[in-house]
Amino acid sequence: MLKFKPERLSASNRTDRSLLENQLKSAIWYSTQFKSFEWDPSSYNTAGMFDLLLTNEDIEPTKRLRLAYNILKDVPAYYDAAQNNIKTPTKEHTELAVPQLKGATSTLKALSDFRKKHNNGDLSTEEQAEFDKRLDKATDAVDKYSKWLSKKLESKKTEWRSFRIGKPLFDSKFTYDIQSGYSASEIYLKALNEKQELHRKMAGITTQLWKKYFPDIAQPTDDLKAIKMMIDRLSMRHVSRDSLIIAIRQQLPTLVNFIKDKNIVYLDPSKPLEVRETPEYMRGVAGASISSPGVFEKSRPTYYNVTPLDEYTEEQAESYLREYNHYMLQILNIHEAIPGHYIQLIYSNQSPSLVKSIFGNGAMIEGWACYTERMMLEEGYGATEQPEMWLMYYKWNLRIACNTILDYSVHTLDMSKEQALDLLTKEAFQQQTEAAEKWQRCQLTQVQLCSYYTGLTEIYDFRQSQKKKLGSAFNLKAFHEQFLSYGSAPVPEIKKMMEEEQK
Repeated sequence: MLKFKPERLSASNRTDRSLLENQLKSAIWYSTQFKSFEWDPSSYNTAGMFDLLLTNEDIEPTKRLRLAYNILKDVPAYYDAAQNNIKTPTKEHTELAVPQLKGATSTLKALSDFRKKHNNGDLSTEEQAEFDKRLDKATDAVDKYSKWLSKKLESKKTEWRSFRIGKPLFDSKFTYDIQSGYSASEIYLKALNEKQELHRKMAGITTQLWKKYFPDIAQPTDDLKAIKMMIDRLSMRHVSRDSLIIAIRQQLPTLVNFIKDKNIVYLDPSKPLEVRETPEYMRGVAGASISSPGVFEKSRPTYYNVTPLDEYTEEQAESYLREYNHYMLQILNIHEAIPGHYIQLIYSNQSPSLVKSIFGNGAMIEGWACYTERMMLEEGYGATEQPEMWLMYYKWNLRIACNTILDYSVHTLDMSKEQALDLLTKEAFQQQTEAAEKWQRCQLTQVQLCSYYTGLTEIYDFRQSQKKKLGSAFNLKAFHEQFLSYGSAPVPEIKKMMEEEQK
């Protein structure tokens, strides 16, 4: 057996080793301790795999059809295994799975259309007939699994597991998923302190703006009440429910031009970004997200997924749009697209280390997107709309801190739904629809909501330390591009590599 001393490796290779070691330990822990395959029915869905075959233009259509033909054969066995694996599901994940499975059916229908569009590729006449049989059996398998789950939801005898995973599992999951210099409890306490500091800053801006928006009303002495009144007034400025996706598309060029003018980071014009409606099989967790191409999908576009408000009542839609008002929608676009996730994940794919690109760290990825929000405002973005833009940014930043507080409290401290909604609406100033969806998300995920604040804290603190260390030699664009060049490695590892290069 080949043995070597890790300390003799380069900083980059030491990081690769650390990532691989964490990946292996994490995989063992997930399969032997966490065991979500026994209680999360929504984790069984073939739609994502077939969607990749439909959209991955790096592979010839004939090859994609051949791959689909081969994979379709095993879909019934896959869903049979899913039924056998599920022991005691959570009701919440079961309720998520059923509507998402409709998206799986839609994807299979799109696969049939894709075959016709490309004239059956190189499939023989016999294989074309077999393709249809396999497609029918796959569709039946999805339908059978969906009905099985629906019966569990309808039955009063179904034994449900709690969606709360508890402190021991949460702490371990945080360690493997976040890979931070902080523990779960440490970042929770930091978030509590951050919440208080943000309230102080928001109160100051509210006082500054008060007479502009409430000339005939005395400012309440209760800071939280005054802040809420100001945010509610500013939130009235928003797009219509039918123009949400259009507005997002229209805002992106403004961000591109600002980044070029300020020389913030290099933007590769050959990497397309497409705003689209969130595919059905992905809905139910987040209203906006990014689907980035993998390392081996160089020509596939990045998709900015936006869930339409078709299923919302007028009241729900208005609440959602007030949350993502004129100011917040711009911050959302910075986070999800430019220079947030879209830019970072392009750089990640170009990293010379496949390990750092493939085994991406969620806290670094989310932390970078959150870091760019503040950085853009510090560089003067939205200057003509300040201090209103800063107030809304602090509200957004407060959401990030409260994500951590919520995640930790719900899964380890048994925070109730009522307590969660009070935190989100009364202390984080969120609209009812946003708060309800965040409660839903917290029931369906664990630890991920901690990644935003953890990553932001580590990245921003590191940048500030670099500015202090380098003084006048510090260059923001150079910092960004070097930081991004290491793929999606954990922030503590990136810090080590950058500091070693500076020696």
